[in-house]
Amino acid sequence: MTDQAPPDKVQLPDVNGTAALAIVESLMLALNDRDVLPEREIMGVLHDAITAHENELTAKGGDAPLSKEVVVLIKKIIASGNSVRRK
Repeated sequence: MTDQAPPDKVQLPDVNGTAALAIVESLMLALNDRDVLPEREIMGVLHDAITAHENELTAKGGDAPLSKEVVVLIKKIIASGNSVRRK
């Protein structure tokens, strides 16, 4: 028996992770739009997340592929400017 999806089922990427990212992104934008959380604080949250995963990489001698990819993704989000709406 194989773990492959039946031919009529499309193998999707991490749906849970994608949904979580979309929800958090929407929350951060809403908090910023309503002046609850300023841009600098949102950027601080993102940088804290990067630091947490970089620390994981350091603790595991660079052998933490998920943390490495998380760092790359968060840095791309910051670089794209989509983490906050520009007013």
